[in-house]
Amino acid sequence: MKNQLIIVRYGEIALKGKETRRRFEDKLVSNIKKALETEKIIFKTTKERGRIYVFTEEINKSIKVLQKIFGLTSISPAIKTKSDINSMQELATKIAKENKLSKNKSFALRVTRTGSHNYTSQDIAIKIGNDIVKKTNAKVNLTKPNFELFIEIRNNDTYFYTKKTRCIGGMPYNTQGTILGLIDGIESILASWYLIRRGCSVFFLCYDEKLCKTVEDFSKKWYIDSEKKLIKDEENVYDYVKKNHKAIVTGYKIDEIEEIKNMKKPDGLPILHPLIAMNKEEIIKKCKEIGLKT
Repeated sequence: MKNQLIIVRYGEIALKGKETRRRFEDKLVSNIKKALETEKIIFKTTKERGRIYVFTEEINKSIKVLQKIFGLTSISPAIKTKSDINSMQELATKIAKENKLSKNKSFALRVTRTGSHNYTSQDIAIKIGNDIVKKTNAKVNLTKPNFELFIEIRNNDTYFYTKKTRCIGGMPYNTQGTILGLIDGIESILASWYLIRRGCSVFFLCYDEKLCKTVEDFSKKWYIDSEKKLIKDEENVYDYVKKNHKAIVTGYKIDEIEEIKNMKKPDGLPILHPLIAMNKEEIIKKCKEIGLKT
């Protein structure tokens, strides 16, 4: 059966207070919409506590975009039905047959439930599990099944899906203020990325035109709005420090400790070095993971 929507999950936001959570959720939805619109994907979104739903016919293309949205922990292409038992039974058996369950295969149902119902999650697992066994002769195996079917019951609606795709995590972009990124190499872009993942926006100060172009491509790849400025070596970077900047970030590593010691420290503005404990191999690996060529 064709998936109808994508379930979008987030992590840390749910732990915030009510007003902060609402603000962060709104920003997250805004970031999702902007990224999907950038790729000219036709969609609509809805949300409820702990979940955002993206309805689109371009499921695969949307998944690639959503994996790069900061703040998302996982996503699942899904099919939606009602939360009455008959509707769930009918859809579950259709999915089992489409996935060619048979006596030579095993399956497991992973049922969760939110809201008020006249049944428990265990009731649904047993009832639907028995239906699938009767229709397909497949065996139940809760530890190492050939096939897993997730059933997420949320009030009046139920969502069926077969996989969870991990996302980048962190906090929604542009919820934690602006930092000043000193970009003198690829490593410093990686350092800025770690702060972006924590919700910061970045004003990039680049020391050459090639780095400016790399920052521009990097920003497009990760669907972030960022300001950048090409500066000359003799310019004072601290002339660009503004009142709304929360910190300065560099790409310095532990073997550059002298450079760190000799940096000027503007009053009241911390200087952050996210790569300080990473070795060269770790940095190269992470750069590759996020699409930076070292």
